[in-house]
Amino acid sequence: MIPASLIKVRRLSHATFETPDVGRAMDYYQPVLGLVPLDRGADQAWLGTGGNAHAVALHAGPQARCAGLTFELAPDADVKRLRQVLSDAGIACDERSDPAPGIGHALSLRDPNGLAIDLAIDLVIDAHERAPGAVSGGVAPLKLGHVAFYAPDPAAQAAFYQRVLGFRISDWIGDFFVFLRCNPDHHTVNFLRGAAPGVHHVAFELRDAAHLMLSCDVLARAGIPLVWGPLRFGPGHNLAAFHRNADGQIVELYAELDQMKDEELGVFEPRPWHRFHPLRPRVWTLGEDPVWGPPPPAGFL
Repeated sequence: MIPASLIKVRRLSHATFETPDVGRAMDYYQPVLGLVPLDRGADQAWLGTGGNAHAVALHAGPQARCAGLTFELAPDADVKRLRQVLSDAGIACDERSDPAPGIGHALSLRDPNGLAIDLAIDLVIDAHERAPGAVSGGVAPLKLGHVAFYAPDPAAQAAFYQRVLGFRISDWIGDFFVFLRCNPDHHTVNFLRGAAPGVHHVAFELRDAAHLMLSCDVLARAGIPLVWGPLRFGPGHNLAAFHRNADGQIVELYAELDQMKDEELGVFEPRPWHRFHPLRPRVWTLGEDPVWGPPPPAGFL
């Protein structure tokens, strides 16, 4: 058993997506979603948000899929110790140099689903870092907030992320959908039971409810329909609206996600729309979700 304190990720840096058409994907992520290009090659690109150096990496591939997640470690992370901890647990890892713009080193491993996980070390704050508000046009989210995946065994995935990366369980829906946090945000990764591993949706945080409504106008002008929402969830209590990107993947835009500011207290910051007081991690039923808004479309869960 690996103590969570030895390997603890701090935040989600970015998600890496393979796409059959990098140019077409860029036509969505840049003018519609409003991300900032950080670097570009013939068959790859990196994009960020106004106040965050990374959000999405795009690489050419035969089919659209999420190929990996990159998490940030504490600046004083002991790389040698982390590698030893992983080795002692029988978890293979490699060290990579310059895996993405602004990231000096990363430890690379795979989760039980086979997803590539990079643990970023030696982040370089340089010209890629932009002041908040530098993005113009499009939705312009604050950050990449979370990524949800199908998993044949969500409980096994949750156990790995807790044991190896220091995540905590925020909520379950029944026994088939788990929400995991690595910082005050209610969830950074989710796992939904499915026959085969794969991405379910990718989510970007917005400023507030008004920004969410404006984002729906941006999507409408681009001819992109909503597939679910607007609504307020039970688990996480975030406002949300969903659409599909150029590769057909589900994208969530959200605001007002629950926060656990003090792990020792073990309760989420109180909000007037909470059904339970105090609000602690719990198991929800489908009948309790969403708090308001339309039910999920057929096949969404």
